[in-house]
Amino acid sequence: MAGDNVKRSLRILVAGGGVAGQALAFWLSRGGHEVTVVERFPALRASGAQVDLRGQGIEAVERMGLLEEVRSRLVDEAGVAFVDSRGKPKATIMANTSGKGRQTLTSEYEIMRGDLVRILHEATKDGAEYVFGRSVDGFDQHADKVTAHYSDGTSGEYDLLIGADGQGSRTRRALLPEGFDPYWRVGIHMAYWFVPRIASDTNIRDTYMVPGGRQIMRRSHNATETQVYFVMREDSKEASAIHRTPVEEQQRFWAERFQDAGWQTGRFVAGMKDSPFFYSQEIAQVRIDSWSKGRVVLAGDAAHCASPYSGMGISGSLVGAYVLAGEINHSPGDLASALANYERVLRPFVDEIQGEVNPKILRVGMPLSKHAITAFQNVTALACFLHIPDLVARTSKEDRGGDWQLPTYAEAA
Repeated sequence: MAGDNVKRSLRILVAGGGVAGQALAFWLSRGGHEVTVVERFPALRASGAQVDLRGQGIEAVERMGLLEEVRSRLVDEAGVAFVDSRGKPKATIMANTSGKGRQTLTSEYEIMRGDLVRILHEATKDGAEYVFGRSVDGFDQHADKVTAHYSDGTSGEYDLLIGADGQGSRTRRALLPEGFDPYWRVGIHMAYWFVPRIASDTNIRDTYMVPGGRQIMRRSHNATETQVYFVMREDSKEASAIHRTPVEEQQRFWAERFQDAGWQTGRFVAGMKDSPFFYSQEIAQVRIDSWSKGRVVLAGDAAHCASPYSGMGISGSLVGAYVLAGEINHSPGDLASALANYERVLRPFVDEIQGEVNPKILRVGMPLSKHAITAFQNVTALACFLHIPDLVARTSKEDRGGDWQLPTYAEAA
């Protein structure tokens, strides 16, 4: 390619300072580019619930030289228990810590999103410029540049704009035709927050099934805090709209939907208002035909959100950032080729991780009736007694990204 021999420094604007945005800053600054990351929050958004690394995502972090740092901040989660209304485990699936095969419901690499964000920021803050409290509200494309218009009324000119601004990406909205819906929905909604930890909160994640296609999960990430997740199957317009309402309305909605759930629901609902963190979302994937147009390209969840149920959301963002930056670094003088190669190389991996989400299987894990919940628990208990989840995990030849191999670029060699 003609661009291979033209090694020049580009002015690159990254919209979004999350995992994907910071991973891009890491690799692009290594490639010698002038990188600016703008984040609409007034400070580093080092919050959020527990996330995990799997398959190619682990390898991407290793190539950054940050795996030991990540290891030092891991959450101690030994496995997942399915519990009854008294909190008694009916079946427990332990994490696969053998280093071989496939991760189970809990990964060997569980980490709080905030800790991962802080690790990435520490590794990138000296090589890239970070601007907080500012967002990209629009842009104009030209043959040789893109002009970004900021929320504070200023603007800037760049060679490339990368939208790493998440599942609800504004950058993506500006690229797609008006009225186009990029979301593939599965009819499931989730809310999560923190409550004070109590003595009975162990290092096993508890999953409690409630009739009506509802589920409560509890997992503890440090000595003082416990994470709570309310999950439910619902296709109503009200459920889809609730995530865009004020937090107080969201909390009232979730409290009402789970008021008859039993187990520790009272404790969890009472802890909502004082939680330092509350997030409500519809489970959806982002599926669009193209990730770039001219000098604007999408990355991470903005391009290909696989949803939390893929188990590869964070790993997908890290891998996608690695490939996009790798192709730009390889052909900085031919951005059209670099962006085309980004899609060609990454699309099979994205198809693989998005395909992991099967609505029919998800619904099996969220039964509607008490009878179906009992049947699920009994089958799972028998499988655990026969060590089937452990055997399947250890003997699997590949994790959730399939046999797709992370390419090698000069900056990661």
